[in-house]
Amino acid sequence: VCHVSPKMDFLSKGISAVLGGSGDTAQPTGAETIERLCDRLQSATRLDDRRDAVRALRSLSKKFKLEVGTQAMDLLVGVLDRDKADIEMTELALETLANIVVVQDTNEDGERVESDLGIQFTEILLKRQETIALLLSIVEDYDFHVRWPAVKLLHILGNNKSTHMQELVLSSPMGISRLMDLLSDSREIIRNEGVLVLLVLTRNNAQIQKIVAFENAFERLLDIVTEEGLSDGGIVVEDCILLIQSLLKSNNLNQNFFREASLIPRLVPFFELKLPAKPGTALSWDSQKINNILQMLKVWWN
Repeated sequence: VCHVSPKMDFLSKGISAVLGGSGDTAQPTGAETIERLCDRLQSATRLDDRRDAVRALRSLSKKFKLEVGTQAMDLLVGVLDRDKADIEMTELALETLANIVVVQDTNEDGERVESDLGIQFTEILLKRQETIALLLSIVEDYDFHVRWPAVKLLHILGNNKSTHMQELVLSSPMGISRLMDLLSDSREIIRNEGVLVLLVLTRNNAQIQKIVAFENAFERLLDIVTEEGLSDGGIVVEDCILLIQSLLKSNNLNQNFFREASLIPRLVPFFELKLPAKPGTALSWDSQKINNILQMLKVWWN
């Protein structure tokens, strides 16, 4: 006997409600359902109806990535442009796009799976320069439910196609400045994701490295390292140090800037290690602390 989970039954009823009742008892296929939802999103005049359609597309976007990606991606980008004043609508569209382009994900059984579809849809999405310009403008919105999914989507796109993303961000006026603002966000989850986005974008790109460095990146990153506990900090400390390394690697201009800005003394407290309270007790460092120290030594050697 096949049992339908309460969650799936609720989802099915919700989607049926969005699409409207039908006398036909035959259940539509996933592709047919998505086609109807796209029609609803495109033709509905009421914002509530369009929002419900996007919500249903999000719920189907992991299981039916191919169908949602091929039929709905352009419509979802259109939502970001046309309905960006609606916070919930924007959040739903961003999360659906992220589900479409992500490479690593979890299936219904909670297992990790990889899909080349994410790369293919990333390539399609990045073909239009205005898409990234639109996402960078959305990042300016301080509302958590908008900024957080927008930053996550940019991170996924950057991981999937870093070189293309670098070109598009460089061609977008104030693009780097908007991303740099993330380092000052008081919400750590957004700030930390911003570090990861910049880490992807600065890798092997001297021009972006230079812009980021002259946007006061070194001081901001060292501030975060200090706030997070220096060498005792967690993975975010390591990520900040890796970004500093990326800005300095093979970049003589940034290396000179780092020295002339008198930032080297700010590294000293990182190596001020606390001795055990009890004499004769061996130092005990966890793997994260060891990584932090090793990575900061590489900065010092630069």
